[in-house]
Amino acid sequence: MSDLYSSRYIQKVLERHGFSVVSQKGSHIKFRKVCEETLTVILPANRKEIPHGTFRSILRQSRLSVEAFRVRR
Repeated sequence: MSDLYSSRYIQKVLERHGFSVVSQKGSHIKFRKVCEETLTVILPANRKEIPHGTFRSILRQSRLSVEAFRVRR
């Protein structure tokens, strides 16, 4: 996982997988997806590169794999 992704790219991938923007407070965007259970993801907005730890947290919250972000890059 050496690639760093921008917040705009992560937002596009989340929306492609069914997440929608619920709200934005300051520099953070809240996404939500309702399925068997409700998944909520918080994404820092307007960041050129998201740090690895933050990206791993987004992966855990969204229950997506790294491969979902490598497709169509």
